[in-house]
Amino acid sequence: MAGPVHYEIYIRKTAPAPWTLMQATENRQQAIEVAEETLADKRAVAVRVTKETLDPDTMEFTSVTVLTRGAPEAPKKRAVEADDRPNCMAPQDLYAPHARELIGRVLEDWLARNGVTVFELLHRPDLVERLEASGVEVQHAIQKVAIPESQATGQAAHELIRHYQKLVEAAMDRVVTAGRKNLFPDLANRSLADVAHRLAGSSDRAFVMGGVIAGALVDLRGARARLDRLMDLADRAPMEGPPRALVMVGIEQILCEMMGSRTNLSELLGPALDQGGSLAAVVRMVAPKEIETLIRMDPRMALLMPAVDGPAARLGVRLEAGEYPILSATLARMVLRELMGPRRLRPTDAPGEIDILRTLAMSLTATAGRLLTLEEVQNAFTERSKSLVTADFVQAFVDPCETVLCEAEQLTRLCENVTGVANKRSAARWLAACVTSLRFEQEMRTAPLTAARKLQALAVLNRSVRAAALSEHDTEQINGAIGHVGGVVEAEARLTAQLARAPAPPAQKLAALLRLAAGETAPFGPAADRAKAEAIKLFRAPEARAALTASPEQIAPLKSLMKAAGLAA
Repeated sequence: MAGPVHYEIYIRKTAPAPWTLMQATENRQQAIEVAEETLADKRAVAVRVTKETLDPDTMEFTSVTVLTRGAPEAPKKRAVEADDRPNCMAPQDLYAPHARELIGRVLEDWLARNGVTVFELLHRPDLVERLEASGVEVQHAIQKVAIPESQATGQAAHELIRHYQKLVEAAMDRVVTAGRKNLFPDLANRSLADVAHRLAGSSDRAFVMGGVIAGALVDLRGARARLDRLMDLADRAPMEGPPRALVMVGIEQILCEMMGSRTNLSELLGPALDQGGSLAAVVRMVAPKEIETLIRMDPRMALLMPAVDGPAARLGVRLEAGEYPILSATLARMVLRELMGPRRLRPTDAPGEIDILRTLAMSLTATAGRLLTLEEVQNAFTERSKSLVTADFVQAFVDPCETVLCEAEQLTRLCENVTGVANKRSAARWLAACVTSLRFEQEMRTAPLTAARKLQALAVLNRSVRAAALSEHDTEQINGAIGHVGGVVEAEARLTAQLARAPAPPAQKLAALLRLAAGETAPFGPAADRAKAEAIKLFRAPEARAALTASPEQIAPLKSLMKAAGLAA
């Protein structure tokens, strides 16, 4: 076409057919009409109109789809590339971390029923024989792995299934044969340290040591008993060198898989703990030193941080000493995942959820740099804050409040505890809707409190809003509404005028007016402005000036109030 912009019409005559160019024109409306007519006359099953724009610098056209009508394109099969092959080729590949994770997913129910981990399954002949005798468990697991892999790579599903069947049979045979040949020493008659030293330097030392450690857990049910046994093994490990690493690596792999189960964590840390309590207990177990330091600084944290005892406390001591770094990182990231997930921390206690969230924020921030980066912690709490500004949570959060002032105070607390610009803005909207409502003004005017108490409460709310780190616009809007209500309350009670006419010494009256003007006993706004005007008038009164001049010691305590009220530099 001659122009820099033109429109091309493509058609597909049958569903599996490729797109072919039918016509090109410089008129957009004409191109759309031709495409619609072609589809209506059934000369094609699908039509497409694209806008082609010529770039004068590169002399290439940029294409943008304007219209698509008709049958959708059939999904294209991925071409099998020459280097495509199954993810696992040898039995040893099944012992890699990503392979064990996949096995854990496809055999999750079987592993849970038997109370074991993938690591144990790969090293215990009795478990292999039990799985093999279970019937279709292995076949279903292979299909769960092979079919998605076939869809992703384009390899034939049946070939992948046959490959993995042979691979699994070889891996099972390897474990069963090792058991029959007594390759896994029994710790009943030999020490773990001796076994580790004898295995050092052998080619299959990791496999054999894995069998020894897994064999020590036979006939043990329950996470607490199993963790206690693993800690006993750690105590009996060699003191240093490769033999110690051989034992500790095997124990750590089992621990990572054990701690990845919510059921096991619940048993280890306490079944009575809710989601927030469990996460707090995990943090205390992973970083006991940092948590104890925080508790010494703020004893109230001890009420929210669950105690860790028994086998979990033994594990915590080793984690604090720097052992099992992979487990420490895994647990820390598990806490972050749960914080970023949809589950409530305290499902039946919205105010308590804010408390435990603050505790977790302080705890994880204290561990930043050792387990997690500060940015990761901040991102997790920003994500969690999104759930704190939803309508359901806000309703549950203010539901216990009997007065609108209590609701405003709770919403201010919510504003203080959410992070992220968007979340702060959402929380500010809830608070603004509360303090700008007619109900807020009416309840504050009719509340069975003295005017001074009402103004004092509004002043406290005013300061809390300023401390909530909201945007300047939101802070001004909310505090403006609070100041307006304070002005109405003060005007109806004529508090400032009563103070000015009160039969009290000038210094005393001036102190009371300055506290109002400085925002200590009244919110900034009309009430504070009227108090400031009365204070200026009182300063100018000859009798007041004479009294203050005669007693200069009475002026010194007023200087800070005068500065806060804007009456002194």
